[in-house]
Amino acid sequence: MAKQVGILTSGGDSPGLNAAIRGVGKAAQIAFGMDVIGFRDGFRGMMENRVVRLSGDILSGILTKGGTILGTSRDKPHRMPIAGKMMDMTDVVVDNYKKHDLDVLVCLGGGGTQKNAFRLLKKGLHIITLPKTIDNDVAMTDVSFGYDTALNIATEAIDRLHSTAHSHHRIIVVEIMGHNVGWLALGAGIAGGADVILIPEIPYNVKKVAEAIRHRNREGKNFSIVAVSEGAMPKGMAEDFYAAERREEQAKDKKDRKKARAELEKIEARRAGNTVRLSEQLEKLTGLESRVTILGHVQRGGTPTPADRLLATRLGTACAEFIEKGTYGVMVAARGDGAEPVPLEKVAGKRKTVPLDHPWIEAARRVGTHLGD
Repeated sequence: MAKQVGILTSGGDSPGLNAAIRGVGKAAQIAFGMDVIGFRDGFRGMMENRVVRLSGDILSGILTKGGTILGTSRDKPHRMPIAGKMMDMTDVVVDNYKKHDLDVLVCLGGGGTQKNAFRLLKKGLHIITLPKTIDNDVAMTDVSFGYDTALNIATEAIDRLHSTAHSHHRIIVVEIMGHNVGWLALGAGIAGGADVILIPEIPYNVKKVAEAIRHRNREGKNFSIVAVSEGAMPKGMAEDFYAAERREEQAKDKKDRKKARAELEKIEARRAGNTVRLSEQLEKLTGLESRVTILGHVQRGGTPTPADRLLATRLGTACAEFIEKGTYGVMVAARGDGAEPVPLEKVAGKRKTVPLDHPWIEAARRVGTHLGD
């Protein structure tokens, strides 16, 4: 009897999702004779049993399309809003898995999806995940699909901002996505020739950033590009944030965890306006006109790059092979030019941050880029 495969996409949308769906679906059907269905809108669609049969016709022509043909949502099986209340719908998801006689559920997503998939694994379901995120922060994989496309978009934006910054003798502060990690801002900042790059892993001192810009000005360079990750924080705020994060992780009971979470949410609310505040502070400290450009969700959109299409196809087809072999409870990780299964327990709850000794950081410093510290 043919194996029954279910697929869903969860979390934020990302370039390469359709290429990955196509890779899993076509390889499963053509190479291994499996039947494949998709659940619409992530775990919510699976809970509501909204299904589409992923026939060859549906999988054709989607390789170059951005977004996801299945739709997505950020709903979690164990905390799903139902009629104004947060409810644990895990058992319903499990029942629908069994109702379709699935041999495996393939979950395409970032860090949150990996955790939610791991919870379903512990409920006895056969699970395989693929790493998707423009932030490139999924642990245990060389790279996640979606990152290369976003990197290209952010770099092109910085390229375009150079001319207006130069023409008006301005500081241009460009906010790049990356809530908790700096891979995207660091990569685009280096590739785009930003003069200052600020990332979450290196808390910044605004006075030192201003001095670096004044130094450029004294040398006759009358403009500066500041590439800042949306999650970058000044030193004091970063210390408070990471202390609250540790308290939440180490909390021994629900009350302490709730208190730490409330602290984190307060800091998050303050962090949301950091880029605008930074621009205002730099203008005041340097005497130079400063303008903000927030790239936002444009970084998620459009046609995936060839590199992301290749990666998503490679991981998707490897996923079908692991299903054929009965290799479950794993994430399909990119490793060199190949793919390897990594136990989900080693991925869930982990985050791939930029190491402070990473070659990109060293390269940035060597060409005179200021990193805020």
